[in-house]
Order: sequence, then structure tokens, then C-alpha cells
Amino acid sequence: MAQAKTLTAAELRRATDYIATRPHAARNRAMLLTTHLAGLRVGEVALLSWSDAVGTNGQVREEIRLNADQTKGRHPRTVYVSPKLRKELQAYVNSIPARAPEAGRDAHAVIAPSFKVSNVFVFQCLQVPLPKVRNEITLNN
Repeated sequence: MAQAKTLTAAELRRATDYIATRPHAARNRAMLLTTHLAGLRVGEVALLSWSDAVGTNGQVREEIRLNADQTKGRHPRTVYVSPKLRKELQAYVNSIPARAPEAGRDAHAVIAPSFKVSNVFVFQCLQVPLPKVRNEITLNN
């Protein structure tokens, strides 16, 4: 089976520029960059709960542990979060007002229950004509 195509720096910039113009930009950017920078599959991102990625102190964890039910091969794995991704996720975490936890649930439940990153979404992002595409990628450095 052929390996999936990854986004180039220019394509990723176009996608993030497009996301910035849409509702829920912080959430959508965090999800797209989680797939790109950490290598998580779309289904894995969709199944992340708040406590998987964020500690009780409100800081993004250095690693995310996925249980067997969250992965494609039904094998648990640990994903290390790079400093760049941690910074992006922390910006998203900081943009969310905290809510009181419901009985037996995380305060935020699933990170993004109503949005799924898909190949179609990324393709739509890349099709939007933008004034110019930057050759270098700088993601909130």
C-alpha cells in the first residue's frame, strides 16, 4: 500500500491561513496541527478527551497516551508532543473558558466533538485562492 501524502510547508500554510478565516479557528488549527505535527490519525484526534492532552494544572502534556480503543490497530501507543505543537495546543486550551466538571466527565469532554479533520477539509483549504503563499512556515514561533 502506498504511503499517504503529507502536506508541504506551503500547503500547510495555506490550510492554516484558510482556517484562520473560519469559525472555531483555534480549535480547527489545533486539530490540523495535531495530525500534522504529532502524526495522529483523524480518528485518533476525534477520540481524544480533554484529560488525554491536558493535565489537571491546565497545561498541555508532554506526551499523549492513546489506549487500544483510540488507535487504528487496537494497540495502545504513546505520542510525544513537540514544543511547537505544545505551544499551539496551549494557545487553544487558553482560549477555552473552563466549565465545571459534570459528574464523572472531564470539564471539556471530547476536545472537538463537532469537527473532524478530513482529507476533504484539507483539500478545501488548499483550493481557496490566497493572495500569496509563503515559502517558509512559521507557526506562532
